[in-house]
Amino acid sequence: MSVRKRFLPPGWYPSDKESVAEAIRTMSRKFPALSTTSGVAGVVPHAGWEFSGSLALEVMSCLSRSIDTIVIIGGHLGPADGILCAMEDFYDTPLGTMPADAGLLNALAGSVRIGEDRCADNSVEVQLPFAKYLFPDARVLGLRASPSADAVRLGAAIARAGRETGRRIAVVGSTDLTHYGSNYGFSPAGQGERARAWVREVNDRRFLDALVSMDCASILDLATRERSACSAGGALCAVSFGREMGVHEGRLLRYMTSYEVHPAESFVGYAGVLYSPLDTAKSPPK
Repeated sequence: MSVRKRFLPPGWYPSDKESVAEAIRTMSRKFPALSTTSGVAGVVPHAGWEFSGSLALEVMSCLSRSIDTIVIIGGHLGPADGILCAMEDFYDTPLGTMPADAGLLNALAGSVRIGEDRCADNSVEVQLPFAKYLFPDARVLGLRASPSADAVRLGAAIARAGRETGRRIAVVGSTDLTHYGSNYGFSPAGQGERARAWVREVNDRRFLDALVSMDCASILDLATRERSACSAGGALCAVSFGREMGVHEGRLLRYMTSYEVHPAESFVGYAGVLYSPLDTAKSPPK
């Protein structure tokens, strides 16, 4: 039995069971009472829990509890890197291990080329304790997707594999938004409030509009050309899966930046977007 061990150091999220549970209960009090638990997919940030954990938890709390498998799609890959998957049998979390869904991976392998992910990466790991807490009996599959058409194909393939295998699946795409400032070599709007307004109202706004409208071509273009997402492959996969599941419009739950937690010249945008068939029923595609 192989286990994919945790690698993130203390500070990203709590390291023991009691502290994780208490942190999740505390974060849950920071967002409104849930209006739905019917989501099939979502886009979440992947910074440390102090910065964006409550936002990721809010989205994942809106996913349907009646699932067999939660698929978490991270990124931090180049356009030509394709699709990677952790091949271990279990994933380690402070709340206990989660079994990998080898059957779903085998079903995907028939239609999508998937390589082995041998690298440690925060974009999937930081979501795993949330998944274990919210879906204690579910299986999990952790993949990373390049910002390319491969991610779009992967999302559709996961939906098809779910139908073929009878699995009830939810997909979480993990990405942060604009990385702004000297730490990231990206300061097109200068500094100060002018820069923060530009990130909020222009660069991140355009990307969020594309996420809500579920426009895969725009998501990929904006992330590449305007540097408005660090792991757009995860977002593309979630959107593609949602579309395949009959969702036509996403819902922005919340947006924030790291500046609100730790004011600094360099900062990062975070957002939570939910894809739910009920939202589509209320807002038919235009």
